[in-house]
Amino acid sequence: MKTLDERMMALALTQARKGWGRTSPNPMVGAVVAKGETVIATGFHARAGGPHAEVVALERAGAEARGAALYVTLEPCHHHGRTPPCTQAILDAGIERVVIGERDPNPHVPGKGAEYLAARGLEVYLGVLEARCSALNEFFRKHITTGRPFVLLKSAAGLDGKIAAASGHSRWVTGEKTRAYVHRLRNGVDAILVGRGTAAADDPSLNTRLPGRRRGRDPIRILVDTRLNTPLSARIFDRNFGGPTIVGCGPSPNEVKVQALRGLGVEVWPLPLCQGRVSLAALTERLGQKGLTSLLIEGGSEVNAAALLIEKIVDKIIFCYAPKIIGGRTAPTLVGGPGTATVDESLRVDIVKIRRLGLDFIVEAVPRY
Repeated sequence: MKTLDERMMALALTQARKGWGRTSPNPMVGAVVAKGETVIATGFHARAGGPHAEVVALERAGAEARGAALYVTLEPCHHHGRTPPCTQAILDAGIERVVIGERDPNPHVPGKGAEYLAARGLEVYLGVLEARCSALNEFFRKHITTGRPFVLLKSAAGLDGKIAAASGHSRWVTGEKTRAYVHRLRNGVDAILVGRGTAAADDPSLNTRLPGRRRGRDPIRILVDTRLNTPLSARIFDRNFGGPTIVGCGPSPNEVKVQALRGLGVEVWPLPLCQGRVSLAALTERLGQKGLTSLLIEGGSEVNAAALLIEKIVDKIIFCYAPKIIGGRTAPTLVGGPGTATVDESLRVDIVKIRRLGLDFIVEAVPRY
């Protein structure tokens, strides 16, 4: 049975998730003000630059916050950023007890909020539902500690691992519920990437379409095209179909093609090569410098091979399997490329979750490089 602290922290986590896709480059944070079993107020961080979760909850609680407990998924900040430190707001509100899910992983922040509050007589407890609080902000943690975005690789296939028929036809491998899930993923990431092959075969929009014909938050669209051979008429370049577009190309691109793309409002990034293709590691490094905390790769088998087996930039794999056998000697598989020389050299993964979505099932795994 969950303790009172765990139940309140679970409520704070529910609040935090309301900020999905809207707080980058900040973390998602939720807060609850309570006296015993009675919830007085809740709050969450809604957008970067906006008030923090603790401040929202305390303002809603008003005078009722005095003598209460504050539950917060992430350690309260004790520094001036875009907003004043939350530790001072907690003291001013008269909170007596603070329960924290996880410590702030930001190595650039001077001082620790938990110690500051404890030194001023508040009861402070750390680590309640810590694993869940930590998992909530995997994008933020990767970016703040390495400067690079968290990379998700998503691909869909039949049970035989084929992502398309030998003809190249791939719509639709998975069912409607899985496709809706993918759009919810897009709604929460900063950028989405495909290679030239996918752009040519599918002419994707790479926008976000939520249930009920609602338009979600469109991520920045990234196209990897070493020689800039994608036609200018492709939907990935058209702002009417989705977010802004960045093209990663080779180090000495054709200047006429570059200017044509820039005329459409597309950013062109000449980048170093890795085994004859645009280096995905160099691309993610630059995305991180741009302040992007997450990248969703939705490429084909060759991009998947480069990301997973060659450059090893993927943090989490999401493979969506449909109850279909596609077959075909030349049909593309989930991961192409030259592959490993022996089975012993295979990339090992830790499977962290398997779940059903309609008739499909989703496998989430973490690579062990």
